[in-house]
Amino acid sequence: MAIERDAPQNPQAETLPDAPQIRRPLNLRAGAFAMLLVLLWGGQPVAIKAGLEEGVGPLRLSAIRMTLGGIVVLGYALVTRTTLRPTRAEFRPLFGLGILFVVQTMLMYVGGDHTSSGHASVLIFSFPLWTALLGHFIIPGDHMSVRRTGGLLIAYGGVIVVFVGGFSAPGASVWGDLMTVTSAMLLGTRQIYLSHFSQSIHPARLLMTQSVAAVILFGLGGVFLESGPLVWTPEFLIALCYQGIVIGGFGFIGNTWLIKRYFPSQVSATMLFAPIFGVFFSWMVLGESLGFEVLVGVVLLVTGSALVQLRRQPVAEAPE
Repeated sequence: MAIERDAPQNPQAETLPDAPQIRRPLNLRAGAFAMLLVLLWGGQPVAIKAGLEEGVGPLRLSAIRMTLGGIVVLGYALVTRTTLRPTRAEFRPLFGLGILFVVQTMLMYVGGDHTSSGHASVLIFSFPLWTALLGHFIIPGDHMSVRRTGGLLIAYGGVIVVFVGGFSAPGASVWGDLMTVTSAMLLGTRQIYLSHFSQSIHPARLLMTQSVAAVILFGLGGVFLESGPLVWTPEFLIALCYQGIVIGGFGFIGNTWLIKRYFPSQVSATMLFAPIFGVFFSWMVLGESLGFEVLVGVVLLVTGSALVQLRRQPVAEAPE
């Protein structure tokens, strides 16, 4: 991203010369990159659960994770020569993003602490459904149809199956599942939010806002609400680096880059494979048994999401 080329004299008024005016459908190259991110994101619920099982509380774990992610974003800003100082017009949307991110992340971590990794994988990756629904009303050209609406209902059926299974599934709880699916709703909302404001605010400032808000609020919450020493075992360090560097850094940057240029519903659609990876990693890494409700939920979620995300080629596309 050649931000420095023909840069304006005022660094705070920098432009985004590579930002398209019209978002376009995913092409093969962008789709392959999105699938790489999906594979990495599939391990996120497992890494969260693995970190929590080492005894650290969800607030402190999230604060440390976002500190690592913020360091990666800072490096990204330095490489692209992007100022992280927001303009006056950017304060309000960045403040809203910070609040949205903190609430969504808190529900994801606390919910993950009260349910199984398999349940969390299926429920948190239902967020593309919420992205598609909101995109219908907000993103130009990203409209729902009868087929996509039917797929939405099928996919929601998968979420309901997993949620109801939480009444009896080992390691899962209704409250944990409820917090996780609420986090998925807010995550879908955040995708639309990022897609909209990334057209006028550099992604580095958007991502740093998330990191700073999370580090401050979760750090304070961890100090006053959680106790016990941190045990820096190799398993904890691996889980922490995966969440912070791989997902909180590279994953966030890559996702923001994609939804800035392509339809957010299609970018999120690639995440329909994430529950499959997540459930597989839960079984392989944590040794969790895969309950019937998880397997049925994955099938319904993937089938319904595929129907939601399949779309005709738009009439107008932005040039590459």
